[in-house]
Amino acid sequence: MKITEDILYVGVNDHKVDLFEGQYVVPNGMAYNSYVILDESTAVMDTVDAHFGQQWLENVGNALNGRKPDYLIIQHMEPDHSASIPAFLEKYPDAKVVATAKAFDMMRQFFSLELGERQTIAANGGTLCLGRHTLHFVYAPMVHWPEVMMTYDEADKVFFSADGFGKFGALDVEEDWACEARRYYFGIVGKYGMQVQNVLKKAKELDIRIICPLHGPVLTEDLGYYLNLYDIWSSYGVETEGVTIAYASIYGHTAEAALYLNQALQSKGVKTAVHDLARTDLAEAVEDAFRYGKLVLACNTYNADINPFMNDFIGRLLERSYQKRTVGFIENGSWAPLAAKKMRALLENCREITFAENTVTLLSAMKPENREQLDRLAEELA
Repeated sequence: MKITEDILYVGVNDHKVDLFEGQYVVPNGMAYNSYVILDESTAVMDTVDAHFGQQWLENVGNALNGRKPDYLIIQHMEPDHSASIPAFLEKYPDAKVVATAKAFDMMRQFFSLELGERQTIAANGGTLCLGRHTLHFVYAPMVHWPEVMMTYDEADKVFFSADGFGKFGALDVEEDWACEARRYYFGIVGKYGMQVQNVLKKAKELDIRIICPLHGPVLTEDLGYYLNLYDIWSSYGVETEGVTIAYASIYGHTAEAALYLNQALQSKGVKTAVHDLARTDLAEAVEDAFRYGKLVLACNTYNADINPFMNDFIGRLLERSYQKRTVGFIENGSWAPLAAKKMRALLENCREITFAENTVTLLSAMKPENREQLDRLAEELA
């Protein structure tokens, strides 16, 4: 597949994977992207997962059409992008490898590779001239590993963005970009908003016409849309006005309260997303908690603490630097309701968190007074 006249796509689709990184459900598989730049010198951008190494090498060979690669450029050392480095080096023993110093350290860790004169360390802001194409290297540490760099081709205005602007899903499946890109971002990159902001500042200085990520489709139109979403996500801004309701319930009473609140909000025209934390994909719940500006946490007291599913969910939010949101609470307890106090304590150190004034307390089951409390909470959130 041609990206430009000189840049070809040589990646692969993976429909065998069920859990990406061993934790994220990927019903539509994954794409592991790689690219070949044809010029006076030739460069291959990144490799693919080891399970698809031979297919990828065939793709590379077809793109080169009898030529030999001069360079293998490694932007990110996660195995879904680096695991086929040894196979590539065995097939092309004269190719040089270009990467950051930290990436070469990781190559030694993963593969015990000693490349000697074949190793070229890419400097931050450094360049590599292939002929018509001059590649500019942009360090992107902790987006989302420390060795990451991105690459800008000034000839065709192409930005190779490593894991940035990636998404779940193979390329032979039609699906909305934003939904799976958002889940991917907040699941994998979300902790590192400041680092993504730093890269976006550098990107704004470049004339970018095409974005080539390591996962997901090549982005060629309306790039402002994608850049704007990344700016919102990485600055922890509110993408959509609305309320996420996340609940954990044992016998259904807390669930009843959460669903009552959902109906009350919807009757006021408020957009909502509701997650039963015991049954939902928690990555989807995390995604919605960051997408919307307000969050309601509803759970029972459990072992003088909070429901384990809620504890897990809040932990995932904290791990990703949850901030700049309004949070409300629904708690339940048959003799000593502590859930609201415990949940609030977990979130108190988050930046720019506003707690709703109305907290709803159930004593075992829903009562008329609880409906009145929920109506007041709905009014406040609306």
